[in-house]
Amino acid sequence: MLKKLATLTMSFVLCSSLLVGCGKNTNSDTQKIGLIVSTLNNPFFVDLKTGIENQAKKLGYDVVVLDSQNDPAKEVSNMEDISVKDVDVVLLNPVDSDSAIASVMVANNLDLPVITVDRAANGGEVVSHVASDNAEGGKMAAQYLINQLGDNANIVELEGIAGSSATRDRGAGFDNEIENSNLNIITKQSADFDRTKGLSVMENIIQSKGDIDAVFAQNDEMALGALKALQDANMDNVLVVGFDATDDAVASVDKGEMSATIAQQPILIGETAVNLAHRFLSGQTVEAFAPVELKLISK
Repeated sequence: MLKKLATLTMSFVLCSSLLVGCGKNTNSDTQKIGLIVSTLNNPFFVDLKTGIENQAKKLGYDVVVLDSQNDPAKEVSNMEDISVKDVDVVLLNPVDSDSAIASVMVANNLDLPVITVDRAANGGEVVSHVASDNAEGGKMAAQYLINQLGDNANIVELEGIAGSSATRDRGAGFDNEIENSNLNIITKQSADFDRTKGLSVMENIIQSKGDIDAVFAQNDEMALGALKALQDANMDNVLVVGFDATDDAVASVDKGEMSATIAQQPILIGETAVNLAHRFLSGQTVEAFAPVELKLISK
């Protein structure tokens, strides 16, 4: 009888250990930050992820990363998936600001706090938004071209993903400043923040709009694609201004190919987002918008 009781007791202890091992967190002292990033097929967002991961490690957080691959439906699915990964807060870098509403609402329904990063959500409740002042960056790009070109020059504007706050704000800052100058925006076309699309869209514009003095692309990937199209057409005198200051773009500026880029400092944006999340999880009050400094880089 005693032998049987001992066996049952040992079995109970073993089962209890297994159940503890299968709980939500094997290390309950380590909090988790979830990161849903719009795409990792873009060096800007790779740098953003690096900034988040490095700062989270310094502050003692684990990071769970999911890639939306520029697909709004996958972004919603990612939010549903990350909600069962024991994260304490989600840093959401939306594919676009309109579709992000659905993702934020998923989190709201689960009482999971969300901080948007780089791009805002046009609905739902978020703790805060961390980003550069994109409108100010667009204005900086316009002022640079106004200073470089003088009067009556023709500008092409390549726009990002329709509906994203970055597209809207960068465009508004740039367009408003150009309207108050003697320069002309002869066409605005979307290339979805993509280098390959920037190349093909610019090739078509060159065919239809021969007289071009400058290109403003709302990110560096499109700017580099446009630059390639201009080089292929022997239009090396056209000024190309991008936005983000990725490594490729800065190298191009240094070589005298691209004229300038607006440095959005994605690593710093990531670090700022983690610091804000840390303050929130520590019970501190956080601001609704945390701006990150911009600067213009030119040769």
